[in-house]
Amino acid sequence: MKELQEEVCTKVLLVGLDTGDDPEFDHSMEELKSLAEAANKKVAGIITQRMGGVNKAYYIGTGKVKETREYAEECGAEEVIFDNTLTPSQMRNLGQELNLPVLDRTNLILDIFALRARTREAKLQVETARLQYILPRLVGMRENLSRQGGSTGGNTGGTRSNRGAGETKLELDKRKIEHRIAELKRELEEVTQNRETMRKRRRQSRIPKVALVGYTNAGKSTIMNRMLEIYGANEDKAVLEKDMLFATLDTHVRRIHPGQSGGGGKAVSADLSPFFLADTVGFINKLPHGLVKAFRSTLEEVRYADLIVEVVDFSDAFYRQHMEVTDETLRELEAGDIPRIIVYNKSDKSDLEDIPKKKNRQIYMAAGLGKGIRELTEMIEECVYADRVEREFMLPYDKGDIVAYFRENATVLRQEYCENGVRLRVNCHKNDAEKYLSYASAI
Repeated sequence: MKELQEEVCTKVLLVGLDTGDDPEFDHSMEELKSLAEAANKKVAGIITQRMGGVNKAYYIGTGKVKETREYAEECGAEEVIFDNTLTPSQMRNLGQELNLPVLDRTNLILDIFALRARTREAKLQVETARLQYILPRLVGMRENLSRQGGSTGGNTGGTRSNRGAGETKLELDKRKIEHRIAELKRELEEVTQNRETMRKRRRQSRIPKVALVGYTNAGKSTIMNRMLEIYGANEDKAVLEKDMLFATLDTHVRRIHPGQSGGGGKAVSADLSPFFLADTVGFINKLPHGLVKAFRSTLEEVRYADLIVEVVDFSDAFYRQHMEVTDETLRELEAGDIPRIIVYNKSDKSDLEDIPKKKNRQIYMAAGLGKGIRELTEMIEECVYADRVEREFMLPYDKGDIVAYFRENATVLRQEYCENGVRLRVNCHKNDAEKYLSYASAI
């Protein structure tokens, strides 16, 4: 079976240009290799060039283009992938010179997203980004056709325009793509409205919102699944968890209630209160702007979070650079100022001993081994429930709606049925305590 998979994989040649501006060029090429493998491609070879600047016509030097063509033939490559975004003219020129399909890093990431998209929203977002990427690259694709129409004059001396077939075809393609993009945006607006409705309900509930963010394959989904195992009984709520780049594209929101018994029947503290946990799409260096824009509605969960849990793969030698990419992406999403906990995940693969370790709003843990999940949950509780207060209310029996509200949106510490109503002792949001102040009684 494995041999069959290798046979159907597309062989690719990776090409990188080191201009001296990127101190982590070698790491970028390694990441490009991982991206190619994530797109079900087999890397047949890697070729790089050190040059002071980008060649406007071919991205790499003309001599290196010839070398790339010869190397591609030698290693049997079926595609050539460049570790940067190519201009439409560069892609066209390289395709003509190499006589092979040419992709760039953006194109490759779009291919991966297309492979991973499962929900209707993700598919719409990916298709929108792909079409927006293709649109400017239509220019110049039909230069083999006539671009210029002549004028025909009759006996009357009149003239009429006769545009070339290439121009007409190009305009038709552009019009089709623009029309499809408009359709996709309308469909996305409907999906976005549904997501916003759900988001408003969560905001009205006053239950805190926590977003897991970070570089792709840092372990966000693993953390969510371990929390669900401990603090949730519904195994169907688990999300896809796999050791690969961009394993999941969809934002999953789950309710975590540490005050309830876990699926394994483990006892947990009743003092802990619920919060919503969102698992978001991972970030990566040189993430196409079109993808960030297309997935903006999904990533809005990050903007509306009360707390961000930044997950870092501590075992990766370039984890600091990954954190910089995460910071930059959060700023682009206007979420840079939201309070944050830093999770140094996969610490078991480093020299660090005695994990988990907590320090201020940082924790070293190993979600894959289940080490640090409870400690992280406690840290989240401390952060998101800083504005919570403990109060006691005496609610008349005809105020069952308020009792139900507290059961849903607060932690009920004690409940007692009295002659005149229900006495509740709750840990609730201070705004709710003020709202129902008239029913408060001394603790």
